[in-house]
Amino acid sequence: MSDQITDTTHFGFQTVPESEKAGRVQGVFNSVASKYDIMNDVMSMGIHRVWKDAMMDWLAPRAGQRLLDVAGGTGDISFRFLKRAGQGHATVLDLTEPMLIEGRKRAEAGAMVDSLDWVVGDAMALPFEDNTFDVYTISFGIRNVTRPQEALNEAFRVLRPGGRLMVLEFSQIPNPAMQWAYDRYSFNVIPPMGKLIANDADSYQYLVESIRKFPDQDTFLDMVRTAGFENAKYRNLTMGIAALHSGWKI
Repeated sequence: MSDQITDTTHFGFQTVPESEKAGRVQGVFNSVASKYDIMNDVMSMGIHRVWKDAMMDWLAPRAGQRLLDVAGGTGDISFRFLKRAGQGHATVLDLTEPMLIEGRKRAEAGAMVDSLDWVVGDAMALPFEDNTFDVYTISFGIRNVTRPQEALNEAFRVLRPGGRLMVLEFSQIPNPAMQWAYDRYSFNVIPPMGKLIANDADSYQYLVESIRKFPDQDTFLDMVRTAGFENAKYRNLTMGIAALHSGWKI
């Protein structure tokens, strides 16, 4: 009898069975949920707030739109979207319930309670009908998905014709010398700061490694197009430390 071949993926720099990744990622975010917003400040040196505003600038939310924010965690993107739209609805979906619980505690969540849903779910198997949403966002989440192409395919499915995809993710700096310097900061500073802030260096080490394993800007652009999106483009943020990818379901 032949040995069964197990599909593998990466969890940071480790190779693990695909079936294990989601559980490991949940473990990371269960661990850091209460410190997640501080963690984003640490990992991006505070610039993630500027990047999220740039995402909203390009997205230009309109009144009455329905947003699905996948890996939406503590609601950062949904809150921004609803403020910009003035009137609309946002569904925050995350695999990790403690992240959603933290989001619900935020003051903005109380003020926007009638415009928000919080749903535990998997980016690769969204619990929604086809053609449901006007906008799909995922911010610093798609690199944690076991099979990112399946998440993009699901995004296409649940968007209405004319709907917009926007992905914000850490990416690759085109300048090798600057990438080298950024790598030194990431690997030598972020895990110790994770230990200091959240008493959890290992989770931060994974998050740094996961950035290095994620496809570069052009490779990911091809994946967006493969999912069916048209007029797909990207913009580098802060020299390519992060990138915004946009596509339309025509």
